[in-house]
Amino acid sequence: MMKIKFFVVSMVLLLLSGCGGEQAPVAEEFAAGQQSLSVEAEESSQTIESSTQEDSAAEESSVSAETAEKVSEEPKEQEEPALTIVMVGDVLLHTPVAESGKREDGGYSFEHLFANTRELTEAADLAMVNQEVILGGTELKITGYPAFNAPYELGDALAEAGFNTVLHATNHALDKGKKGLTNCLNFWESAHPDVNVLGIHGSAEDADEIFVFEKDGIRVAVVNYTYGTNGIPLPEDMPYAVDLLEEEKLIRDLDRAEELADFTICCPHWGTEYVLEQTKHQRRWAKLMAEHGVDLIIGTHPHVIEPVCGLVREEDGTWTEKTAGEVDFTQPGAVLCYYSLGNFVNWTSGIGQGVANRMVGCMADVTLQKDREGKVFVQSFQTIPLVSHLEKGFGGVTVYPLSQYSEELAKRNEIRKQDSDFSYEYCVNLAEKVLQWNRSEVQEPHEQ
Repeated sequence: MMKIKFFVVSMVLLLLSGCGGEQAPVAEEFAAGQQSLSVEAEESSQTIESSTQEDSAAEESSVSAETAEKVSEEPKEQEEPALTIVMVGDVLLHTPVAESGKREDGGYSFEHLFANTRELTEAADLAMVNQEVILGGTELKITGYPAFNAPYELGDALAEAGFNTVLHATNHALDKGKKGLTNCLNFWESAHPDVNVLGIHGSAEDADEIFVFEKDGIRVAVVNYTYGTNGIPLPEDMPYAVDLLEEEKLIRDLDRAEELADFTICCPHWGTEYVLEQTKHQRRWAKLMAEHGVDLIIGTHPHVIEPVCGLVREEDGTWTEKTAGEVDFTQPGAVLCYYSLGNFVNWTSGIGQGVANRMVGCMADVTLQKDREGKVFVQSFQTIPLVSHLEKGFGGVTVYPLSQYSEELAKRNEIRKQDSDFSYEYCVNLAEKVLQWNRSEVQEPHEQ
């Protein structure tokens, strides 16, 4: 277009130069034409430059979009698989506890026992409870200490609170004989088949099985034993009825657990009642368990809390016990041990100094992780102190995390009539002394 306009102007100029007419107007016209050409050329250049910039921007935008799409298609780094575990101590159905769940129609309801801890148990993958007393049902009469028997509704409340694994190997497992045990097994199988029942068995085949819980490729074996059954012999036709803490059986089971699972938990019913520290007997068993592959020990029975420790294998193969806070449990040769979780639910009939200790229990809260090499280890853990709160009337018995308890609640706790030492501060001091609990560092479960 520019070349055509320049040719036309040039021809006109040539023609006019051969005539005698005035040239000034032509020169002015030519100058104007040149100026016009210059403007048009500049405008054209700007148009071309603008178009080029737009095309370049569009191309860059296309590349950016394509790059973003490719980035989004690239696999993100996956977090290593994890599994959360909680366990609570002894559920004792003392007579006042049973009465707190009795309705006017004669039936039972025990949801109140776990109302304030349910959120913690429901959140865990593996939620375990030491069911101290047998669930023999009303057919065998509901009784308290010393020969306990609980209604089936207690089992219903446990299942509704999120407990998916119930440990029955306790010294009270045979309080109602063979009938109590078989009633209990039949209840769990018929009413809550998804709940795992450990420690008692209805057949030799079941007794030979090692329970393995699995999630996201993490396999955890759990075994449960009791030191005895209060002198009550095992049924003659059911010598497998209760898992007893016997060395030969323990080693055999643990060796099999090592073959079946990535991580092994042992839950022994052991120790000495009302003693706030582990005994030589417990230490010996703990080291034997560690030698045969146990990774986590959670004990019950003393009815009071005991220290949380770490067993560390030294270079010479011996085991050293340290406080849990001193041990790196992500390293091989380290075993986490809760010697006693104490009571979860109870209303003891005891009177006098030391009874207040039975009101403080704790929850073990452990997170396992599996690394890229397939090793499963304790990624984090904490101990959550608990308080049995006792008031008369239906629904008056419940359990609070100590972090949610208060002096106002403590003043209403009926246990003060049995031990005047009981107070909120008493509970805090006990947790700090035995569990190394720090009230200023309270955490929510699984957020260590």
